[in-house]
Amino acid sequence: MKKLPPNPSRRTLFKAIGALTATGAASSLLSSCTRNKSDDPAGLTFTEIPHRLDNNHHLPDEYRADILLRWGDPLHPSEDTFDPVKLDAASQARRFGYNNDFIAFMPLDSEAGLGENARHLASGNSARGLLCVNHEYTQPHLMFSGYNDEYSATRGVSAEHVAIEQAACGHAITEIEKTADGWQPVLDSPYNRRITLSTPMEIVGSAAGDQRLQTKADPTGKKVFGTVGNCAGGKTPWGTVLIAEEGFGGAFQGDPDNIADPVEALNHHSFGISPENRNWGDHDHRFDIEKEAHEPNRFGWMVEYDPYDPESQPRKLTSLGRFEHEGFTLACKPGQQVVAYGGDDDEHQFVYRYVSRQNYLPGQDTHNRTLLVEGTLFAGQFNEDGSGQWLPLVFGQGPLKPENGFHNQADVLIDARRAAALLGATPMDRPEDVETNPVNDCTYVMLTKNKRRTVANAANPRPKNATGHVLEIVPPGVDGQRDHVSDQFRWNTFLLGGNPNAEDPGERGAYGQQSPGNISSHGWFANPDNVAFDPLGNMWIATDGCEDFGFHDGLWVMATEGELRAAPRHFFGCPQGAEVCGPEFTPDGTTLFVAVQHPADSGRSTFDNPLHRWPDNDPNLPPRPSVLAISRRDGKRVGS
Repeated sequence: MKKLPPNPSRRTLFKAIGALTATGAASSLLSSCTRNKSDDPAGLTFTEIPHRLDNNHHLPDEYRADILLRWGDPLHPSEDTFDPVKLDAASQARRFGYNNDFIAFMPLDSEAGLGENARHLASGNSARGLLCVNHEYTQPHLMFSGYNDEYSATRGVSAEHVAIEQAACGHAITEIEKTADGWQPVLDSPYNRRITLSTPMEIVGSAAGDQRLQTKADPTGKKVFGTVGNCAGGKTPWGTVLIAEEGFGGAFQGDPDNIADPVEALNHHSFGISPENRNWGDHDHRFDIEKEAHEPNRFGWMVEYDPYDPESQPRKLTSLGRFEHEGFTLACKPGQQVVAYGGDDDEHQFVYRYVSRQNYLPGQDTHNRTLLVEGTLFAGQFNEDGSGQWLPLVFGQGPLKPENGFHNQADVLIDARRAAALLGATPMDRPEDVETNPVNDCTYVMLTKNKRRTVANAANPRPKNATGHVLEIVPPGVDGQRDHVSDQFRWNTFLLGGNPNAEDPGERGAYGQQSPGNISSHGWFANPDNVAFDPLGNMWIATDGCEDFGFHDGLWVMATEGELRAAPRHFFGCPQGAEVCGPEFTPDGTTLFVAVQHPADSGRSTFDNPLHRWPDNDPNLPPRPSVLAISRRDGKRVGS
């Protein structure tokens, strides 16, 4: 996802091989999650597309892309055709939101009804389902007329525009079906729903009710309205969806140094809260920290909700910690504790793991819905020799004591960043998506970049890392039977992003066991962000930052084992100014959904004078973030 720092001169949400150490290189050979097969299990036979940069999206010729949902598209039949000039907040709350990100496809059984999660999931239906999509942040200068640049659209924005922005954030649930004409939304579906900054939510877990979560509007510390900064996410085997709160700090304004409590002042500084942030707090005072200092503590969590029950209330899971969540994804095995992996999407932040207190019991959904409420959060320590351990963030253990400002477990979770640093977790190069490959049972960490790094180490082998890299975490055990609950693991560098033939060693890519000659001139990429795995276990990486190297962001796919391990092939390209997010497959692998976020967000592009008008190319419509449904024209598996 586009990282949005608080500096108003940049986007704001609200926000070398030579340098690779010998131990890091050795660990990549000794502990990798590959069996070095001589055959190629990947089945990747599509025609690779070239690097380019223009105003369209691109696919191999044998594929098609249906434009499924765009910002402003109605989710209910009562809403008219989208007109951005006439849009108001009430209507936006019933339409597809802005800057679509994470996608979850949840299958629907045509014979099952509302709330019958197990039957829906078991159907594995790949022709009908619920598309669950995050809406990460808004960009008023591309949404509304009258703003000359990005900065002017964060100061002095009207109450009406702020209300529309808040209704365009959050999440959307839309029933979709595959027809003879391609994928289409089902507008009269009872499942269709928007989750916005006005949606009531419950706060649960170890920090719920703590005084640092209490506000004038909610003295219980257990209720909150809405969610924001929704980046990546995850799915559970009991049929719920997890959505992350990442760049929430930029939604708040005010000067942390004017807060009487020095603990909260430090806390707010760490998440980029500043007087220069957007002016939502002028009209909605809970977003002004000088009026409500505890409100930011009610954001920065993972949110769980039930897409199969449109009346259910989402809940914020405090036991999974508070930081800039890229997402949390689960490794669940029957009769064992649930493990969730995630990253804190900022420079020098950490990779986390959560382990449930109790075991996952298939079919016992009431029990399973407690698994993300009670458990232990850990931060990762990546050692120079390729070993690693998970360090528990538990009040009273090690430095997590009153003398260091921690008075209970709530403090540890609210200030998870500071707790992880004190424990000695390894600061990483912007950890974004962290997901487990369902085929080889290893876990992969997307590290987008970190130009602020001055000293390299084995897990972050390049100073001023401009192109990013991917780590492979190898829990004890064998493929398919790895022990994710173990506190010990091995790790290796799966690949270094960048051009393998680059003159600058700091930007020179290294792709597993591949020599530069095995990577095509269009196969290399930079800045890995999201990751997904197809039914064969192939890794699909979405990028955020390739335009810095002269070509579009997009999707690259590669095998994770065999002779073609870590040999990327270029599959999809975005229109200029955009990145691709949330790759998600149907269960049978014949459709790939992607979210194209912030199209035309480049240079001085505005609503009144956009760089281009993708995807409609209509002179009366602005560029619109959109979800595409990609499939082969012959109906076979995507990637083949």
